[in-house]
Amino acid sequence: MKTGPSGESRVVNVLFIVFIVALVIGIPVALAIGISALAALVLLEDVPLVVLPQTIFSGMNSFTMMTIPLFILAADLMSGGKLTQILIRFAADAVGHIRGGLGYGSIIVGLMFAGMSGSALADAAGPGAIFTRMMKRSGYDPYYAGALNAGVSVLGPIIPPSILMVIYALTDGKTTISGLFMAGIVPGIVLALSLALLNFFVSRKHNYRAHAQRVPFKTIIISFFKSIPAILMPVIIIGGIRAGMVTPTEASAIAVLYALIVGFFVTRGLTVKNVFRITVNSAIVSSSLLLIIGMGSAFSWVLTYAQVPQRVAQWMTGLTDNPLLILMLIAMICFIAGIFLDTIPSLIILVPVLAPAAYACGAEPLQVAMIIILTLAIGMLTPPIAPLIFIIAQSNRLKVERLSVAIIPVILAELAVVLLLVFVPELSTGLPRLLGLNY
Repeated sequence: MKTGPSGESRVVNVLFIVFIVALVIGIPVALAIGISALAALVLLEDVPLVVLPQTIFSGMNSFTMMTIPLFILAADLMSGGKLTQILIRFAADAVGHIRGGLGYGSIIVGLMFAGMSGSALADAAGPGAIFTRMMKRSGYDPYYAGALNAGVSVLGPIIPPSILMVIYALTDGKTTISGLFMAGIVPGIVLALSLALLNFFVSRKHNYRAHAQRVPFKTIIISFFKSIPAILMPVIIIGGIRAGMVTPTEASAIAVLYALIVGFFVTRGLTVKNVFRITVNSAIVSSSLLLIIGMGSAFSWVLTYAQVPQRVAQWMTGLTDNPLLILMLIAMICFIAGIFLDTIPSLIILVPVLAPAAYACGAEPLQVAMIIILTLAIGMLTPPIAPLIFIIAQSNRLKVERLSVAIIPVILAELAVVLLLVFVPELSTGLPRLLGLNY
Protein backbone atom coordinates (compact mmCIF):
# COMPACT_ATOMS: atom_id res chain seq x y z
CA MET A 1 0.00 0.00 0.00
CA LYS A 2 1.39 3.39 -0.99
CA THR A 3 1.61 5.90 1.79
CA GLY A 4 -0.45 9.04 1.88
CA PRO A 5 -2.87 10.67 4.31
CA SER A 6 -5.47 7.93 3.94
CA GLY A 7 -2.87 5.16 3.78
CA GLU A 8 -1.14 6.45 6.92
CA SER A 9 -4.46 6.55 8.78
CA ARG A 10 -5.17 2.96 7.79
CA VAL A 11 -1.73 1.87 9.02
CA VAL A 12 -2.27 3.59 12.38
CA ASN A 13 -5.75 2.08 12.73
CA VAL A 14 -4.40 -1.42 12.06
CA LEU A 15 -1.51 -0.82 14.45
CA PHE A 16 -3.74 0.05 17.41
CA ILE A 17 -6.61 -2.34 16.61
CA VAL A 18 -4.28 -5.34 16.39
CA PHE A 19 -2.50 -4.21 19.58
CA ILE A 20 -5.75 -3.89 21.56
CA VAL A 21 -7.18 -7.17 20.25
CA ALA A 22 -3.92 -8.98 21.09
CA LEU A 23 -4.05 -7.68 24.65
CA VAL A 24 -7.71 -8.59 25.07
CA ILE A 25 -7.16 -12.22 24.00
CA GLY A 26 -4.28 -12.53 26.47
CA ILE A 27 -1.15 -12.31 24.31
CA PRO A 28 1.84 -11.06 26.37
CA VAL A 29 2.45 -7.33 26.07
CA ALA A 30 5.81 -7.61 24.28
CA LEU A 31 4.37 -9.94 21.63
CA ALA A 32 1.24 -7.80 21.28
CA ILE A 33 3.42 -4.79 20.50
CA GLY A 34 5.52 -6.76 18.00
CA ILE A 35 2.54 -8.37 16.26
CA SER A 36 0.79 -5.03 15.84
CA ALA A 37 3.96 -3.49 14.38
CA LEU A 38 4.28 -6.42 11.96
CA ALA A 39 0.65 -6.08 10.87
CA ALA A 40 1.15 -2.37 10.17
CA LEU A 41 4.37 -3.00 8.23
CA VAL A 42 2.61 -5.55 6.01
CA LEU A 43 0.37 -2.72 4.77
CA LEU A 44 3.39 -0.60 3.84
CA GLU A 45 4.34 -2.05 0.46
CA ASP A 46 7.23 0.37 0.07
CA VAL A 47 8.82 -0.75 3.35
CA PRO A 48 10.57 -4.16 3.49
CA LEU A 49 9.64 -6.43 6.41
CA VAL A 50 13.31 -6.69 7.33
CA VAL A 51 12.74 -3.33 9.04
CA LEU A 52 10.99 -5.15 11.90
CA PRO A 53 13.95 -7.25 13.15
CA GLN A 54 16.31 -4.36 12.42
CA THR A 55 14.38 -1.92 14.58
CA ILE A 56 13.86 -4.48 17.35
CA PHE A 57 17.60 -5.15 17.46
CA SER A 58 18.60 -1.49 17.22
CA GLY A 59 16.16 -0.68 20.03
CA MET A 60 18.15 -2.93 22.36
CA ASN A 61 21.62 -2.58 20.84
CA SER A 62 22.85 0.35 22.90
CA PHE A 63 25.65 0.81 25.42
CA THR A 64 23.29 2.90 27.51
CA MET A 65 20.74 0.05 27.50
CA MET A 66 23.11 -1.94 29.72
CA THR A 67 22.08 0.43 32.51
CA ILE A 68 18.74 -1.35 32.89
CA PRO A 69 19.90 -4.92 33.71
CA LEU A 70 22.75 -3.61 35.84
CA PHE A 71 20.53 -1.36 37.98
CA ILE A 72 18.02 -4.21 38.36
CA LEU A 73 20.81 -6.56 39.48
CA ALA A 74 22.23 -3.98 41.89
CA ALA A 75 18.82 -3.44 43.51
CA ASP A 76 18.22 -7.19 43.87
CA LEU A 77 21.65 -7.68 45.41
CA MET A 78 21.05 -4.86 47.91
CA SER A 79 17.71 -6.40 48.89
CA GLY A 80 19.26 -9.86 49.15
CA GLY A 81 21.96 -8.39 51.37
CA LYS A 82 19.38 -7.69 54.13
CA LEU A 83 19.48 -3.92 53.67
CA THR A 84 15.68 -3.78 53.49
CA GLN A 85 15.38 -5.04 57.06
CA ILE A 86 18.06 -2.59 58.23
CA LEU A 87 16.21 0.35 56.67
CA ILE A 88 12.92 -0.75 58.24
CA ARG A 89 14.55 -1.03 61.67
CA PHE A 90 15.96 2.49 61.38
CA ALA A 91 12.60 3.97 60.39
CA ALA A 92 10.78 2.13 63.16
CA ASP A 93 13.30 3.34 65.75
CA ALA A 94 13.20 6.93 64.47
CA VAL A 95 9.45 7.57 64.12
CA GLY A 96 7.65 4.42 65.24
CA HIS A 97 6.69 5.92 68.60
CA ILE A 98 4.69 8.90 67.26
CA ARG A 99 1.06 8.94 66.10
CA GLY A 100 0.96 7.45 62.61
CA GLY A 101 4.64 6.61 63.03
CA LEU A 102 4.62 3.42 60.99
CA GLY A 103 3.02 5.32 58.12
CA TYR A 104 5.80 7.90 58.25
CA GLY A 105 8.32 5.07 58.58
CA SER A 106 7.07 3.45 55.39
CA ILE A 107 7.49 6.76 53.56
CA ILE A 108 11.04 7.24 54.88
CA VAL A 109 12.02 3.72 53.88
CA GLY A 110 10.28 4.20 50.54
CA LEU A 111 12.48 7.22 49.83
CA MET A 112 15.68 5.38 50.76
CA PHE A 113 14.75 2.09 49.09
CA ALA A 114 13.76 3.92 45.90
CA GLY A 115 17.36 5.12 45.73
CA MET A 116 18.39 1.48 45.45
CA SER A 117 15.67 -0.17 43.41
CA GLY A 118 14.43 2.27 40.76
CA SER A 119 11.29 0.14 40.50
CA ALA A 120 7.83 0.53 42.02
CA LEU A 121 7.20 -3.22 41.84
CA ALA A 122 10.35 -3.97 43.84
CA ASP A 123 9.33 -1.40 46.46
CA ALA A 124 5.86 -2.91 46.79
CA ALA A 125 7.10 -6.50 47.01
CA GLY A 126 9.82 -5.58 49.53
CA PRO A 127 9.33 -2.84 52.14
CA GLY A 128 5.75 -2.16 51.03
CA ALA A 129 4.55 -5.66 51.89
CA ILE A 130 6.53 -5.71 55.15
CA PHE A 131 5.26 -2.34 56.37
CA THR A 132 1.66 -3.24 55.50
CA ARG A 133 2.01 -6.30 57.71
CA MET A 134 3.56 -4.28 60.54
CA MET A 135 0.84 -1.62 60.37
CA LYS A 136 -1.92 -4.26 60.46
CA ARG A 137 -0.42 -5.77 63.60
CA SER A 138 -0.23 -2.32 65.23
CA GLY A 139 -3.94 -1.59 64.81
CA TYR A 140 -4.03 0.35 61.52
CA ASP A 141 -6.87 -0.35 59.16
CA PRO A 142 -5.34 -3.01 56.89
CA TYR A 143 -6.74 -1.43 53.72
CA TYR A 144 -5.41 2.01 54.61
CA ALA A 145 -2.03 0.41 55.36
CA GLY A 146 -2.06 -1.40 52.01
CA ALA A 147 -3.17 1.71 50.10
CA LEU A 148 -0.50 3.91 51.70
CA ASN A 149 2.30 1.45 51.00
CA ALA A 150 1.14 0.93 47.43
CA GLY A 151 1.27 4.70 47.01
CA VAL A 152 4.73 4.89 48.60
CA SER A 153 5.95 2.36 46.03
CA VAL A 154 5.37 4.97 43.31
CA LEU A 155 8.50 6.70 44.67
CA GLY A 156 10.55 3.89 43.07
CA PRO A 157 10.53 5.26 39.50
CA ILE A 158 10.74 8.91 40.63
CA ILE A 159 13.73 8.92 42.98
CA PRO A 160 16.94 8.19 41.01
CA PRO A 161 18.21 5.80 39.83
CA SER A 162 15.03 4.98 37.92
CA ILE A 163 14.45 2.35 35.26
CA LEU A 164 11.63 4.43 33.74
CA MET A 165 13.93 7.44 33.45
CA VAL A 166 16.52 5.37 31.59
CA ILE A 167 13.88 4.10 29.15
CA TYR A 168 12.46 7.62 28.74
CA ALA A 169 15.88 9.06 27.87
CA LEU A 170 16.41 6.30 25.31
CA THR A 171 12.97 6.96 23.81
CA ASP A 172 13.15 10.76 23.74
CA GLY A 173 16.20 12.42 22.24
CA LYS A 174 15.57 15.71 24.06
CA THR A 175 16.57 14.45 27.52
CA THR A 176 19.53 12.66 29.11
CA ILE A 177 19.66 10.08 31.89
CA SER A 178 21.74 12.46 34.02
CA GLY A 179 19.25 15.29 33.59
CA LEU A 180 16.29 13.06 34.38
CA PHE A 181 17.98 11.68 37.50
CA MET A 182 18.47 15.22 38.82
CA ALA A 183 14.94 16.24 37.77
CA GLY A 184 13.38 13.44 39.81
CA ILE A 185 14.82 14.36 43.21
CA VAL A 186 12.58 17.31 44.13
CA PRO A 187 9.34 15.80 42.72
CA GLY A 188 10.12 12.61 44.63
CA ILE A 189 10.48 14.53 47.89
CA VAL A 190 7.28 16.48 47.19
CA LEU A 191 5.48 13.20 46.48
CA ALA A 192 6.70 11.80 49.81
CA LEU A 193 5.51 14.95 51.60
CA SER A 194 2.06 14.65 50.04
CA LEU A 195 1.77 11.09 51.36
CA ALA A 196 3.06 12.20 54.77
CA LEU A 197 0.37 14.89 54.87
CA LEU A 198 -2.29 12.33 54.00
CA ASN A 199 -0.95 10.02 56.71
CA PHE A 200 -1.06 12.88 59.23
CA PHE A 201 -4.77 13.55 58.69
CA VAL A 202 -5.78 9.87 58.51
CA SER A 203 -3.78 8.97 61.62
CA ARG A 204 -5.22 11.91 63.50
CA LYS A 205 -8.78 11.04 62.45
CA HIS A 206 -8.50 7.37 63.45
CA ASN A 207 -6.05 7.93 66.31
CA TYR A 208 -3.45 5.46 65.07
CA ARG A 209 -1.21 5.42 68.12
CA ALA A 210 2.43 4.52 68.47
CA HIS A 211 3.28 0.84 68.14
CA ALA A 212 6.24 1.08 70.51
CA GLN A 213 7.84 3.18 73.19
CA ARG A 214 10.34 5.84 72.27
CA VAL A 215 13.74 4.20 71.91
CA PRO A 216 16.91 5.81 73.30
CA PHE A 217 18.61 8.33 71.04
CA LYS A 218 21.71 6.11 71.05
CA THR A 219 19.67 3.29 69.50
CA ILE A 220 18.46 5.59 66.71
CA ILE A 221 22.05 6.62 65.97
CA ILE A 222 23.15 2.99 65.82
CA SER A 223 20.27 2.14 63.46
CA PHE A 224 21.18 5.12 61.29
CA PHE A 225 24.81 4.08 60.98
CA LYS A 226 23.75 0.57 60.02
CA SER A 227 21.58 2.02 57.25
CA ILE A 228 24.37 4.19 55.81
CA PRO A 229 25.42 1.56 53.19
CA ALA A 230 21.91 1.75 51.72
CA ILE A 231 21.85 5.56 51.82
CA LEU A 232 25.22 5.75 50.09
CA MET A 233 24.04 3.80 47.04
CA PRO A 234 22.19 6.68 45.31
CA VAL A 235 24.81 9.14 46.56
CA ILE A 236 27.57 7.21 44.80
CA ILE A 237 25.55 6.86 41.60
CA ILE A 238 24.33 10.45 41.39
CA GLY A 239 27.55 11.94 42.73
CA GLY A 240 29.69 10.01 40.25
CA ILE A 241 27.51 11.02 37.30
CA ARG A 242 27.30 14.65 38.40
CA ALA A 243 31.06 14.91 38.93
CA GLY A 244 31.64 13.63 35.41
CA MET A 245 33.65 10.67 36.72
CA VAL A 246 31.36 8.03 35.25
CA THR A 247 28.58 7.67 32.69
CA PRO A 248 25.18 6.33 33.81
CA THR A 249 26.11 2.92 32.41
CA GLU A 250 29.41 2.87 34.29
CA ALA A 251 27.60 4.06 37.42
CA SER A 252 25.22 1.08 37.17
CA ALA A 253 28.19 -1.30 36.97
CA ILE A 254 29.74 0.37 40.03
CA ALA A 255 26.40 -0.03 41.81
CA VAL A 256 26.55 -3.81 41.22
CA LEU A 257 30.10 -3.96 42.58
CA TYR A 258 29.11 -1.84 45.58
CA ALA A 259 26.10 -4.07 46.29
CA LEU A 260 28.32 -7.15 46.21
CA ILE A 261 30.86 -5.62 48.59
CA VAL A 262 28.17 -4.49 51.03
CA GLY A 263 26.31 -7.79 50.87
CA PHE A 264 29.37 -9.98 51.38
CA PHE A 265 31.49 -7.94 53.79
CA VAL A 266 29.23 -5.40 55.57
CA THR A 267 25.78 -6.93 56.12
CA ARG A 268 26.99 -10.47 55.32
CA GLY A 269 23.59 -11.23 53.86
CA LEU A 270 24.90 -12.53 50.53
CA THR A 271 26.30 -15.96 49.79
CA VAL A 272 27.59 -17.46 46.56
CA LYS A 273 24.42 -19.56 46.36
CA ASN A 274 21.91 -16.73 46.70
CA VAL A 275 23.97 -14.44 44.44
CA PHE A 276 23.53 -17.02 41.69
CA ARG A 277 19.77 -17.17 42.34
CA ILE A 278 19.50 -13.36 42.44
CA THR A 279 21.46 -13.04 39.17
CA VAL A 280 19.18 -15.54 37.39
CA ASN A 281 16.03 -13.77 38.61
CA SER A 282 17.43 -10.37 37.60
CA ALA A 283 18.33 -11.72 34.16
CA ILE A 284 14.75 -12.96 33.66
CA VAL A 285 13.28 -9.58 34.64
CA SER A 286 15.79 -7.71 32.49
CA SER A 287 15.10 -9.92 29.48
CA SER A 288 11.38 -9.28 29.67
CA LEU A 289 11.96 -5.52 29.88
CA LEU A 290 14.44 -5.48 27.00
CA LEU A 291 12.04 -7.52 24.86
CA ILE A 292 9.31 -4.94 25.48
CA ILE A 293 11.76 -2.13 24.66
CA GLY A 294 12.86 -3.81 21.43
CA MET A 295 9.29 -4.44 20.29
CA GLY A 296 8.39 -0.91 21.36
CA SER A 297 11.15 0.43 19.14
CA ALA A 298 9.46 -1.18 16.11
CA PHE A 299 6.08 0.16 17.25
CA SER A 300 7.52 3.68 17.59
CA TRP A 301 9.15 3.41 14.16
CA VAL A 302 5.75 2.75 12.59
CA LEU A 303 4.22 5.68 14.48
CA THR A 304 7.00 7.98 13.28
CA TYR A 305 6.77 6.71 9.69
CA ALA A 306 3.03 7.38 9.72
CA GLN A 307 3.74 10.88 11.09
CA VAL A 308 1.56 10.30 14.15
CA PRO A 309 3.64 12.59 16.45
CA GLN A 310 3.27 15.50 14.02
CA ARG A 311 -0.46 14.91 13.64
CA VAL A 312 -1.01 14.68 17.40
CA ALA A 313 1.01 17.86 17.90
CA GLN A 314 -1.11 19.64 15.28
CA TRP A 315 -4.30 18.36 16.92
CA MET A 316 -3.25 19.52 20.39
CA THR A 317 -2.05 22.92 19.26
CA GLY A 318 -5.29 23.24 17.28
CA LEU A 319 -7.21 22.82 20.51
CA THR A 320 -5.13 25.37 22.41
CA ASP A 321 -1.74 27.02 22.36
CA ASN A 322 -1.65 27.35 26.15
CA PRO A 323 1.29 25.25 27.45
CA LEU A 324 -0.46 24.57 30.76
CA LEU A 325 -3.53 23.14 29.06
CA ILE A 326 -1.35 21.05 26.75
CA LEU A 327 0.54 19.63 29.74
CA MET A 328 -2.70 18.90 31.60
CA LEU A 329 -4.05 17.14 28.51
CA ILE A 330 -0.88 15.06 28.31
CA ALA A 331 -1.20 14.14 31.99
CA MET A 332 -4.83 13.12 31.45
CA ILE A 333 -3.92 10.93 28.45
CA CYS A 334 -1.11 9.28 30.44
CA PHE A 335 -3.39 8.66 33.41
CA ILE A 336 -6.03 7.01 31.21
CA ALA A 337 -3.35 4.93 29.46
CA GLY A 338 -2.04 3.82 32.85
CA ILE A 339 -5.45 2.37 33.70
CA PHE A 340 -5.35 -0.06 30.78
CA LEU A 341 -1.63 -0.61 30.02
CA ASP A 342 1.51 -1.47 31.94
CA THR A 343 3.84 1.45 32.59
CA ILE A 344 6.75 0.58 30.32
CA PRO A 345 4.69 -0.15 27.18
CA SER A 346 2.72 3.05 27.82
CA LEU A 347 5.95 5.00 28.13
CA ILE A 348 7.43 3.58 24.93
CA ILE A 349 4.23 4.17 22.95
CA LEU A 350 3.22 7.60 24.30
CA VAL A 351 6.52 9.48 24.63
CA PRO A 352 7.25 9.72 20.86
CA VAL A 353 3.66 10.91 20.36
CA LEU A 354 3.04 13.30 23.26
CA ALA A 355 6.46 14.82 23.95
CA PRO A 356 6.76 16.59 20.54
CA ALA A 357 3.34 18.18 21.11
CA ALA A 358 4.55 19.61 24.41
CA TYR A 359 7.80 20.85 22.87
CA ALA A 360 5.81 22.55 20.10
CA CYS A 361 4.14 24.76 22.69
CA GLY A 362 7.43 25.62 24.40
CA ALA A 363 7.33 23.26 27.39
CA GLU A 364 10.59 22.29 29.12
CA PRO A 365 11.76 18.74 28.20
CA LEU A 366 12.52 17.79 31.81
CA GLN A 367 9.16 19.11 33.00
CA VAL A 368 7.36 17.09 30.32
CA ALA A 369 9.36 14.01 31.23
CA MET A 370 8.53 14.17 34.93
CA ILE A 371 4.83 14.75 34.26
CA ILE A 372 4.67 11.72 31.96
CA ILE A 373 6.77 9.46 34.22
CA LEU A 374 4.92 10.33 37.42
CA THR A 375 1.46 10.09 35.86
CA LEU A 376 2.21 6.71 34.28
CA ALA A 377 3.66 5.52 37.59
CA ILE A 378 0.43 6.52 39.36
CA GLY A 379 -1.33 4.39 36.77
CA MET A 380 0.13 1.33 38.53
CA LEU A 381 -2.40 2.07 41.31
CA THR A 382 -5.48 2.12 39.07
CA PRO A 383 -7.52 -1.03 38.31
CA PRO A 384 -7.92 -3.15 36.28
CA ILE A 385 -4.13 -3.49 35.73
CA ALA A 386 -2.95 -2.00 39.08
CA PRO A 387 0.12 -4.23 39.69
CA LEU A 388 0.97 -2.44 42.95
CA ILE A 389 -2.48 -3.15 44.37
CA PHE A 390 -2.26 -6.83 43.41
CA ILE A 391 1.21 -7.22 44.97
CA ILE A 392 0.17 -5.63 48.26
CA ALA A 393 -3.15 -7.51 48.33
CA GLN A 394 -1.59 -10.88 47.59
CA SER A 395 1.25 -10.52 50.10
CA ASN A 396 -1.12 -9.47 52.91
CA ARG A 397 -4.29 -11.41 52.03
CA LEU A 398 -6.37 -8.31 51.33
CA LYS A 399 -9.37 -8.10 49.01
CA VAL A 400 -8.46 -6.32 45.79
CA GLU A 401 -11.91 -4.72 45.54
CA ARG A 402 -11.71 -3.05 48.96
CA LEU A 403 -8.09 -2.05 48.44
CA SER A 404 -9.04 -0.46 45.11
CA VAL A 405 -11.49 1.79 46.97
CA ALA A 406 -9.06 2.57 49.81
CA ILE A 407 -6.43 3.68 47.27
CA ILE A 408 -8.53 6.60 45.97
CA PRO A 409 -7.28 9.23 48.50
CA VAL A 410 -3.69 8.16 47.78
CA ILE A 411 -4.21 8.56 44.03
CA LEU A 412 -5.75 12.02 44.56
CA ALA A 413 -2.80 13.09 46.73
CA GLU A 414 -0.33 11.97 44.06
CA LEU A 415 -2.31 13.57 41.22
CA ALA A 416 -2.08 16.84 43.18
CA VAL A 417 1.70 16.55 42.81
CA VAL A 418 1.27 16.10 39.04
CA LEU A 419 -0.68 19.38 38.98
CA LEU A 420 2.14 21.04 40.92
CA LEU A 421 4.60 19.84 38.28
CA VAL A 422 2.37 21.34 35.58
CA PHE A 423 2.02 24.75 37.24
CA VAL A 424 5.49 24.95 38.83
CA PRO A 425 8.06 23.78 36.26
CA GLU A 426 10.92 24.70 38.61
CA LEU A 427 10.09 21.63 40.70
CA SER A 428 11.50 19.46 37.94
CA THR A 429 13.83 21.87 36.13
CA GLY A 430 15.24 23.92 39.02
CA LEU A 431 17.80 21.47 40.43
CA PRO A 432 19.11 20.26 37.04
CA ARG A 433 19.48 23.88 35.90
CA LEU A 434 21.28 24.75 39.12
CA LEU A 435 23.72 21.90 38.44
CA GLY A 436 24.17 22.89 34.78
CA LEU A 437 22.03 20.06 33.37
CA ASN A 438 19.33 21.58 31.19
CA TYR A 439 18.22 18.28 29.66
